[in-house]
Amino acid sequence: MIVKLSHVTKTYKKGVKALDDLSYEVREGEIFGLLGPNGSGKTTSINCLLGLLKFEAGTIEIFDQPMSPDRYDIKTQIGVVPQNVAVFNELTVEENIDYFCGLYIKDKDLRKQYVEEAIEFVAIGDYRKVRPYKLSGGLQRRLNIACGIAHKPRLIIFDEPTVGVDPQSRNKILEGIKRLNQDGATIIYTSHYMEEVEQICDYIIIMDKGKVIAHGNKEALKNLIMLGETIEIQLEEPENEYLTPIRALPNVIDAFYKDHTLVVKSGKGATNIPSVLAFLNKRQIKFGTLYSSLPTLNDVFLELTGKGLRD
Repeated sequence: MIVKLSHVTKTYKKGVKALDDLSYEVREGEIFGLLGPNGSGKTTSINCLLGLLKFEAGTIEIFDQPMSPDRYDIKTQIGVVPQNVAVFNELTVEENIDYFCGLYIKDKDLRKQYVEEAIEFVAIGDYRKVRPYKLSGGLQRRLNIACGIAHKPRLIIFDEPTVGVDPQSRNKILEGIKRLNQDGATIIYTSHYMEEVEQICDYIIIMDKGKVIAHGNKEALKNLIMLGETIEIQLEEPENEYLTPIRALPNVIDAFYKDHTLVVKSGKGATNIPSVLAFLNKRQIKFGTLYSSLPTLNDVFLELTGKGLRD
């Protein structure tokens, strides 16, 4: 195992439990997702893992070794990309990457090579002499990543790396993370954006109130709930009288209106498009666009906790 947390408990002042008997394992070579709303304990668990926070119960091992604040031999093999951009505005882009790489790599020639490779990896070569405060938010995020990965760590932790960036920059960041994994790095990725976790993670744990409430790959997690296909159909004239007979159709869990859109939720493994369309056509009900979707991780979280990931 690359990372192993066993029964870790962390309590803040006033008795607030940030981590409540938390356990999870990260296998070598995987992209491991920590998914949960703000305040669920994701960042706290990372800070404990890195030896930045003391905890009152449990154990943490990294690379099969006990982790503690003074285990610099372990820390040199870890790269961290924090949620908040952590660079020096007094230094240029290139100088920032060189500084952070130099904390781990003392050989000047090797460090120069690694810095160049990091600049190329995040595609900020045109800005190497620019100071960070002059960069866009997306470019600052890419610099943040370069500073965290330049020393070629074995384990890389990304803590909410796409918060506040535009869709184009987000896609570049996610593609970069997949490339790092393909090059051999093990990744821990924390987020409250379910679509990102679904897109890149091999294994996922869902956290809430400092606990793991579900774990598995995305398909296994979706199989935890009874929800199947969701159908959305635009109606010209929605009528409440339609809902009761639609709810009576086989495998329909619920039917309701969202503005002028009829929403039909089916049971796990079922599709109700033919039966719903047959109902509408039989009654000569005029309809427009039809959209069908399968359950998301947010649906899983909603059913397990009664709230959405971003609530």
